[in-house]
Amino acid sequence: LSLTSLRSSTQPDLSRRLYRLIKTFNNVISAHSSAGRERSSVAAQLSEWGEQTGDEAVSDVSDKIGVLLAETGELEAAYARQLDEGARAALKAIRNTERSVQPTRDGKRRLVEEIGRLKVKEPQSARLVTLEQELVRAEAEGLVAEAQLGNVTRQKLKEAYTAEFLATIERAEKQIILSRHGLRLLQLLDDTPTVPGDVRPAYAHASQARQILNDAEDDLRDWRP
Repeated sequence: LSLTSLRSSTQPDLSRRLYRLIKTFNNVISAHSSAGRERSSVAAQLSEWGEQTGDEAVSDVSDKIGVLLAETGELEAAYARQLDEGARAALKAIRNTERSVQPTRDGKRRLVEEIGRLKVKEPQSARLVTLEQELVRAEAEGLVAEAQLGNVTRQKLKEAYTAEFLATIERAEKQIILSRHGLRLLQLLDDTPTVPGDVRPAYAHASQARQILNDAEDDLRDWRP
């Protein structure tokens, strides 16, 4: 039995489902982090490959595309951080509040069970009065705890998925910016078929390619929610 599964098995009833949800969400965050790293690796490999082709146009365009792809990797890593610091943190706040409420519920349930048992076996027991007074206090405490849980649940659920959706919009809109500039770069690569003996025109778009990267950088910097 692993420590992780042991922790899972000891969660209070109320928070167990949310514990599993957060654990699965961690896997999602890890996947985005991993995708960001892999994207950056692909970008570097594309640039290295292009340089080895001996084709000046392919080398320059692939290098510039690699820069854009590396930036998409950074976006993915940033997205993972936003999910972790925003959405996941808010869900954990709900879980922690659920944990704090569970003992109150358990205590109230035990009192009800004990009172019921005494009424059957020892209906004249003086302890019944004490237990019933404790139950009144437990019910009052329970009302406060349940109200707090309801408030925290609504607030933090809204906070969690507001954070996720805003992060998703940011990532998507910035990906669109990078993709559009990537398509501009590809337009600089002449892919007209040639036959043996043909000589392609010399590549003359290096300055345009650099400008496209500058444009992409400016657009990302100017992006606003």
